[in-house]
Amino acid sequence: MAVTLIARYHVTAGKSDAVKEALTRMAERVKADEPGCLLYQANRSTEVEDLFCLYEVYTDEAALLAHRETPHFKEIVEGEVVPMLTKREREVYTQVVA
Repeated sequence: MAVTLIARYHVTAGKSDAVKEALTRMAERVKADEPGCLLYQANRSTEVEDLFCLYEVYTDEAALLAHRETPHFKEIVEGEVVPMLTKREREVYTQVVA
């Protein structure tokens, strides 16, 4: 059953362009290296410059857990992006209707 992750990144003022660049690199790595990820979309708020919303869909919970263990997640998200955030929110959903 598909699993959806929605993450909201509240970015430290002045760091949004760096987060955008890092998330662009992350999306490229996910697409190339994670067959269990069906969709990886990073979005920037049109109203709040320092707010990003990630929308990710995985084939199942195992694929989501595997995503968090990849070298690129640890390097880019945990190593680069998280230190530039003031707040990070995550919500995980399972698919009800296809």
